[in-house]
Amino acid sequence: MHEMSLAISIVELVSEKAQAAGAQKVTAIELEVGRFSGLMAEALVFCFEAAARNTPAEGAELVIYEIDGLGNCLGCGHSFAVDSLLSQCPKCGGYAVETVQGKELKLVSLTVDE
Repeated sequence: MHEMSLAISIVELVSEKAQAAGAQKVTAIELEVGRFSGLMAEALVFCFEAAARNTPAEGAELVIYEIDGLGNCLGCGHSFAVDSLLSQCPKCGGYAVETVQGKELKLVSLTVDE
């Protein structure tokens, strides 16, 4: 389960950011997770709770926003929403589609108490 290693990394990152800001407690964390990132949001939340114990992030609310997929056709240049990593361009019918959104994992914000 790679969600645990990601949860540990998230806790370390937000704890460092909170400390650098002079804060003692992280109260909320917002993440953007792409639909095709391979992460299971429920598993990440579960692992985060365990990883955050006895850290400044303990008890913090973890808010996860799922980012939909977006593809660009390499044949005709058309941009469109994609439902899978193997998509067909609705404009030209080509399969040379680059997924440009939907694989990300990004820390958007964190809220701290001073």
